[in-house]
Amino acid sequence: MVGAMEPPYRDIVNDTRFTVLDETEDFIVVDKPAPLLVHPSVPGNPPTLLDGLGGLLAYEIANGARLSIINRLDRETSGIVLVAKHARAARAFGIAMQRRRVEKEYLALVRGWPEEDAFTVDAPLRRKGEVGESAIWVKQIVHPDGAPSVTAFLTLKRFARSDGPRFALVRAFPKTGRMHQIRVHLAHAGHPVVGDKIYGPDERCYLDFIETGWTPDLAARLLLPRHALHSSRLALETADFGPLAWDSQLPQTLEAFLRPV
Repeated sequence: MVGAMEPPYRDIVNDTRFTVLDETEDFIVVDKPAPLLVHPSVPGNPPTLLDGLGGLLAYEIANGARLSIINRLDRETSGIVLVAKHARAARAFGIAMQRRRVEKEYLALVRGWPEEDAFTVDAPLRRKGEVGESAIWVKQIVHPDGAPSVTAFLTLKRFARSDGPRFALVRAFPKTGRMHQIRVHLAHAGHPVVGDKIYGPDERCYLDFIETGWTPDLAARLLLPRHALHSSRLALETADFGPLAWDSQLPQTLEAFLRPV
């Protein structure tokens, strides 16, 4: 079973380890593992990336540094996170985003084989609970009255496992930045992300996970204990720091999914 490649979810949920990809006096760039939260969301939540950065940069914080997360990732999305160390850097990165001088790339393992090597999903998104009943408050859907949302995709590899199911490795290029955009667009295209508890085979997977935690039944349905989406490249150009770019390889546990079994 593929799920056996990873330790039980409960054993990694409090893991605050991350890899530093780059650091200057103005910013730090890290490779965030899943399922590490980026920042606190509710009182008493498990340790977060900000907690880990607070310990790493304790001296700088004591001397006036103020950390600002520039690009937030979902808990189960791994990959590149840019963090400004002071207000001037945060403003510079914010302006770059407002002027769309930012390029983001993601890698995703999806179910099925996309027919085309390159395709684009142009489908507006809206929170499902705004137009109907939803058991999951954050769930997004394609809806004509939603916010404009566009993602370009490139199919990198198609493969099948020994037990028959087909999968693919795709690269995603979000042109807009809506909540869960890549995951919703892939599901809309008929190729949901492997391990996705909300947009995968059944949203009940998410509700069951909240109630019971990771179980053999969920392992059989989802194949991976986290959704297989990874922020692999972040590039931007600012007036203060010039052009910047960082890359991150697919995590070992997702890379292992690509190997024949």
